[in-house]
Amino acid sequence: MIGSLRGTLLDRRARPAGGVEVLVEVGGVGYRAVVPSGSASMIGPLGAPVFLHVHTYVREDAIVLFGFASRDERSCFEALIGAHGVGPAVALALLSVHSPAALQRAVMADDLDALTLVPGIGRKTAARLVVELKSRLEGDLGGGVPEMPGSAATGGDDPEASVRADVRNALAALGYGTDEIRHAMAGLPDRGTVEEHLRSALRELATAR
Repeated sequence: MIGSLRGTLLDRRARPAGGVEVLVEVGGVGYRAVVPSGSASMIGPLGAPVFLHVHTYVREDAIVLFGFASRDERSCFEALIGAHGVGPAVALALLSVHSPAALQRAVMADDLDALTLVPGIGRKTAARLVVELKSRLEGDLGGGVPEMPGSAATGGDDPEASVRADVRNALAALGYGTDEIRHAMAGLPDRGTVEEHLRSALRELATAR
């Protein structure tokens, strides 16, 4: 059972099925791991040192490593896949749009709109997820992300900069291009939560299309 990886980031590429596949070399051995889109943006450039918290997912026909930038993110992923009807693909999609803390807030507040921002999740599925996840996510998820070797923390001391970075990452995970994201971000108010900004950005993008 692999619980973490510390090594050098050799490759990173988006997966059609969702998330990002990274290749981490540890002691001369390359490990392929699948990470949420948000984590992929935090682990630094190719060639940089990297540390990932890992969940080893074992199936009859494969062993898949899922990597995360924080312990909270891994714990949240494990809580998600423990819920009925939630597999790794759905869990990755949720964590690519919402941080663990944001997902916990959405579940505890019965915020179906926040959950339906995730591709493939409609209101019926969101309602079931709220019921399934409330007891699993009621523990303390601080959403803290350790600083990666060779990279700076996103957003510095400006909370709004960090919020906007999370919104950009979420839009990129949803498949929007750089120009579309720039256009949507330009119209956002000066202050707001990730969820509020993301809803505004998606409304703007829907109008533009």
